Amino acid sequence: MINKTDKNTERKIRHKRVRTKVSGTNERPRLCVYRSLSQIYAQVIDDVKGVTLASASTLDKDVKSLCQGKSKSEQAEIVGQTVAKRAIEKGISEVVFDRGGYIYIGRVQALADGAREAGLKF
Repeated sequence: MINKTDKNTERKIRHKRVRTKVSGTNERPRLCVYRSLSQIYAQVIDDVKGVTLASASTLDKDVKSLCQGKSKSEQAEIVGQTVAKRAIEKGISEVVFDRGGYIYIGRVQALADGAREAGLKF
């Protein structure tokens, strides 16, 4: 009998494989993306210290008001712009993009494009 594999389990395996090579430093932290069925989250993380430097999600109060009536991709772009603005306020201009094992298409790509528009380089 053929067993169907869970897509999220495969994604976690891909993410672990990528994380062995991608790491955030103080000079160039990691922009990590997580998406659920209805929300999207982004964090700028310094892996050396183990500290989150900036974060944004569709559940933040100021972002939630901007996302009313928008599609998921448009919401992801707003989250990308917000996390980029918060990172730039803390003096971070360059990051390493960690797509979390997701395919670079749709909401993940929209978040990355929004962060680039706001001034982050990766």
